[in-house]
Amino acid sequence: MSRLWRGLAGTVFWSHERGSWPYDLMVVAILAFVLLTPRSWFHDEPQSNPFDNPGVQLINQDTVGKTRTYRLDATLLAPQKRASRTTPELERETHDILGRNVGDLKGRTFQVVRINSVRGGDGTIQSYDVTVHP
Repeated sequence: MSRLWRGLAGTVFWSHERGSWPYDLMVVAILAFVLLTPRSWFHDEPQSNPFDNPGVQLINQDTVGKTRTYRLDATLLAPQKRASRTTPELERETHDILGRNVGDLKGRTFQVVRINSVRGGDGTIQSYDVTVHP
């Protein structure tokens, strides 16, 4: 029994001699853990700061339909590209802006599902609610 405790204490306090089989076994176990553990177990994705994405806010995340809705400030688009209804050009522009400004979408493929224009009190387009499917 004391032999078991000595082995356990040697492992916990890393007191085995370098090159011995317990030392090599611990190194292999650590390497296997580091190299074979799925990344998703750690959830270590950087948190997005709302100030990192000026003019873009996440306003809804539907986990069932796997969609996200972002509010995109209309001033991010050139005045001639703003439209009250969805056009291919508006869809392409909003896709490009979200791909540049949203950390979760950078370097990934995603599809713009729906674009709704949000009007201000004076009737001008203030922002767009863009729903994407990553």
